[in-house]
Amino acid sequence: MAEGKISHVKDAEFEQEVIKCPVPVLVDFWATWCGPCQMIAPVLEELAQEYGSRVKIAKMNVDENPATPSLFGIRAIPTLILFKGGEVVERITGVVPKDQLKVKLEKVV
Repeated sequence: MAEGKISHVKDAEFEQEVIKCPVPVLVDFWATWCGPCQMIAPVLEELAQEYGSRVKIAKMNVDENPATPSLFGIRAIPTLILFKGGEVVERITGVVPKDQLKVKLEKVV
């Protein structure tokens, strides 16, 4: 995993890249046509830089990868799910301020 970079995860690699990841993973379920998804993207870039290798930030395009969003009951985007040790620890739907995301991340790092 590159430090400070956002990964793009596909259905086929979700288990390896997220569930089995040794550090907490924040997954952004998004789509190219989603305005709010575009609004939160720069915030996630900033968080990836700030947290470096302590947290993995990943994006999953729901149009290109329908299986995983279906498995986690994604019904609205953006939905952010925070995983630690392969388990869901937080679920956030919609655009939220960076400070709120940092509070959630600080609980798991």
